[in-house]
Amino acid sequence: MADETEKRLTGILRKLPAAQAGMLLEFAEFLLQRHGVAGQEDGKIVDAMEIPAPVEIPRPVEETVVKAVKRLRATYPMLDARKLLNQTSDLMTQHLVQGREAIEVIEEMEILFRTHYEKLAGNAKD
Repeated sequence: MADETEKRLTGILRKLPAAQAGMLLEFAEFLLQRHGVAGQEDGKIVDAMEIPAPVEIPRPVEETVVKAVKRLRATYPMLDARKLLNQTSDLMTQHLVQGREAIEVIEEMEILFRTHYEKLAGNAKD
């Protein structure tokens, strides 16, 4: 890493509150898993301990389906959004076009995201 970039990151990290500094560190570790060379031992890309836990974002009492998708993407930043796109779009269509209740769609989306996370974490253990 360039010395200037390292100094800039260190400066930013020092200025952030503890919670946000922790989030920055988790994001950096996530990027390292995705794009770094560390952790590619024995054919295993990541170790289960390296997969960050979901971010705790409480579900609002009243929430739209669109806001739920945004919340779930923020809750599970380690998931590849492209892999969830078709299923998420199908659920969104069921709500907007077919009139399926928002609460049902949101609950199914939560299961979808959690299942993808558990699969990712499970694959890392293998």
